[in-house]
Amino acid sequence: MAASHGSIAVMSINNVLIDGFGRQHSYLRISVTDRCNLRCFYCMPRQGLVWRDKAHLLTYEEIERVARIFVEMGITKIRLTGGEPLVRKGLPNLARRLKQIDGLQCLAMTTNATLLAEHAADLRAGGMDALNISLDTFDRAKFERITYQDKYDVVMDGIKAALQEGFDTIKINMVAIAGVNDDEILDFARFALDNPVNVRFIEFMPFKDNDWDIQKVITYQEIKEKIEKVYRLQPRVIGDAGFDTSAVAKDFAMVDGKGWVSFISSMSDSFCSTCNRLRLTADGSIKSCLFAPSEINMRERLREGATDDDIRDMILYSLSRKPEAHPPAAEIAAQENRAMIQIGG
Repeated sequence: MAASHGSIAVMSINNVLIDGFGRQHSYLRISVTDRCNLRCFYCMPRQGLVWRDKAHLLTYEEIERVARIFVEMGITKIRLTGGEPLVRKGLPNLARRLKQIDGLQCLAMTTNATLLAEHAADLRAGGMDALNISLDTFDRAKFERITYQDKYDVVMDGIKAALQEGFDTIKINMVAIAGVNDDEILDFARFALDNPVNVRFIEFMPFKDNDWDIQKVITYQEIKEKIEKVYRLQPRVIGDAGFDTSAVAKDFAMVDGKGWVSFISSMSDSFCSTCNRLRLTADGSIKSCLFAPSEINMRERLREGATDDDIRDMILYSLSRKPEAHPPAAEIAAQENRAMIQIGG
């Protein structure tokens, strides 16, 4: 199966999505809601947002249908995102249905863990394989300054519940921001040393009205050097497969530790050349690049009776518009794009 849109050809050969730059796509991030019960400044504009009306969001049935078509086209991993996915009622049931899609190898979710303690067991029983948990500080007062909510204790309870349920992988996402939480880098490294988790240090990325400034960016090299003054790190190899060439993170085992650390270098050392990700927003738009404003909305077409072939064509068209690389940070900050929370974390 092949499609050509404009000057860039896109192919789906033997159920493998390949864009015009030869990148194979196997990973789909699905946002189920733009709503969140935290207000992290780097994710949500300071002035807040008007939430999408429920009628404008894809239903679970629509999400399942689109996800099934994506998997038929070569997607093997799906991550549920938001907003906060668990604020949408019935999320564990959607996860259970998605996990039953033939050909899907991994189902994951990104969460702020505020509702995780009450849902962890149900998610794991339904087949959820992995969790990414957003946590930017171990300081209760600082947590409230970052999120504008006093929910540190329930987040830590959620992390404990996840560890007890034995998910295949638990990742802790820490957005490192100069003058905000850079004094806790070693505390997070220590958490990875003491617990079977992957702590991921993420460079501060520019999104709409999130107070991004290049001076606030701490590069992965700086973070890594700081950790290595105290702890021993070594490149992490995964079994016989070696390194995952499509991984966004640079992974390092903590010598004599239970977990490992990773560095996501979106600003200082981009990984666009090996990107294998596509995104589906809560209101039904396909985005082929996180930092590109371009998107294709399929919601109304779905509700007007689009066939599976129609949906495949929209997916291929979106993929045809994927740029070779995202622009420099200053240009990203200046362009008009959705806020991070509207795209899906």
